[in-house]
Amino acid sequence: MDFLRFLKHITTPGWVARRGFTKETLSKIEKAVRASEREHDGELRFALEGPLPLPYLIHDRKARQRAEDVFSQLRVWDTEHNSGVLIYMQLVDRRIEIVTDRGIAAKVDQTEWDAICRSMEKAFGDGRFAEGALLAVERITALLARHFPPRGRNRNELPDKPVVL
Repeated sequence: MDFLRFLKHITTPGWVARRGFTKETLSKIEKAVRASEREHDGELRFALEGPLPLPYLIHDRKARQRAEDVFSQLRVWDTEHNSGVLIYMQLVDRRIEIVTDRGIAAKVDQTEWDAICRSMEKAFGDGRFAEGALLAVERITALLARHFPPRGRNRNELPDKPVVL
């Protein structure tokens, strides 16, 4: 177990970690997700988390592992076309992970998602939370529109509102 990481997580209140994501910023993200989903058959979910749950810290689990668990917990995998995308932000570790369903993973290489994550991390590091998140939605929209254009009726299968864990 990484003791400094453990200490950082247990001493950082969730509201401190999430302070860059105001109600206004979360509302902008929700609107961007809603607009994005009109352009493709993908389903986006945003999840923000301050401190990690204690078991993740004790077992030194990384942000990617937590993101995969959140992907499952939020049922992002449960879409008609296997086209769910989770943008997971672990704010204390300052890590962002994008987890995609198997339908998308088969067509879009993980390196493209990783590049979006790193650009978000840079924007967030500069204090540009809304800008970084909205630019990521734009880039994700372009990828999904190219690989998963809308087919017929495009129903909204997952909530658009970001989830704060």
